[in-house]
Amino acid sequence: MTTPKHNATVSPTAPSPMETLIQIMDQLRSENGCPWDRKQTWKSLIPFTIEEAYEVAEAVETEQVDHLKDELGDLLFHIVFYSRIAKEQNLFDMDDVARTVTEKMIRRHPHVFGTAEKITDAHEVPGRWEEIKKQEKADRNQSGIPSVFDDIHSRLPALLWASKVQRKMAQVGFDWSDIHAVAGKVREELDELDEGRRNKDQANIEEEIGDVLFTLVNLARHLKVNPEVALRASTRKFQNRFRYMEEQLHREGRHPRDTPLDTLEALWQDSKKHCP
Repeated sequence: MTTPKHNATVSPTAPSPMETLIQIMDQLRSENGCPWDRKQTWKSLIPFTIEEAYEVAEAVETEQVDHLKDELGDLLFHIVFYSRIAKEQNLFDMDDVARTVTEKMIRRHPHVFGTAEKITDAHEVPGRWEEIKKQEKADRNQSGIPSVFDDIHSRLPALLWASKVQRKMAQVGFDWSDIHAVAGKVREELDELDEGRRNKDQANIEEEIGDVLFTLVNLARHLKVNPEVALRASTRKFQNRFRYMEEQLHREGRHPRDTPLDTLEALWQDSKKHCP
């Protein structure tokens, strides 16, 4: 399949931009398409999708309109990507995605599209929205058994999701008794990670890395530290320190990749004084 050419004169049957985007994805996933795109799965796309969502947020926060348009396009591309993979498995396609969200929006806005009492105050909408969502969850809950996790969304950033899950378990008494037990669990998980590394078991290494991170989030909770905030602060600190190193090297006409490691280490120690 080839991508439609854009002519100066658009005929009534010319594909819409959305149709063209879907056709591009079809070609990327075809036998003669891109090896990287053909290799992707829902799970492999997750980190890239999360990154794109954060870039959309950054564009909004910085009020960069052209950047926002570009990032929204990247996010839309991911939606088309997921839908294409689903279509290959005869699960659903982009039309189904659009149809589902359309039905949901109509269902969740009875004050606009239905017979419910009209709402004139924006502050009243979230309450109505949550009531409808709760009813939808109850309708989907085939077992009828409530869970402490019913109001936790797995679409949250991983650190925040883990923190919320652990707080919920603690509320029903499933928790470590003291900080020493949690710290011991961290060391235990690190030992298991070392074992996986020694065995060169990549699947086990990935699992143990996840366990280490999950346990560290638990440790942060016991120490009354928000792990998301702490990690963002550390990442910003290390980024600022490395930028300081880049600036020092730039003044000498050098680049980090062409600088001996011992010089980089000395600059790193110096950066700690200027970027605490």
